[in-house]
Amino acid sequence: QVQLVQSGGGSVQAGGSLRLSCVFSTSRDSTYCMGWLRQATGKGREGIAAVYSGGGSPYYARFTKGRFTMSQDNANNTLYLQMNSLEPEDTAMYYCAAGRAVVPGVCTVSKDHYSYWGQGTQVTVSS
Repeated sequence: QVQLVQSGGGSVQAGGSLRLSCVFSTSRDSTYCMGWLRQATGKGREGIAAVYSGGGSPYYARFTKGRFTMSQDNANNTLYLQMNSLEPEDTAMYYCAAGRAVVPGVCTVSKDHYSYWGQGTQVTVSS
């Protein structure tokens, strides 16, 4: 089964940085899309970045504008989301997620692509 356990997050002033971590375990007989998504109060879940577990570069949603970087430590089965130049609009609950890759190498940030979710971690950015 797939398990995802998140850490990190917290409160920061605008312009600051935070790093989120997600330790994951997945089935060895499948490949996955691994993603970061967020949900602000009163809004839908929004994709941030995604990467194929079999390798390749992450794909980012346009709003990240180079401020967010997704990385993966395969030796420790850990995903990271480095967030720089944070804005109050980035305030949300952040989730790591996994979904089986239907087409190898093809991943999206759409929430519909993901079946497994971390517990979420709050990020609050003050102005």
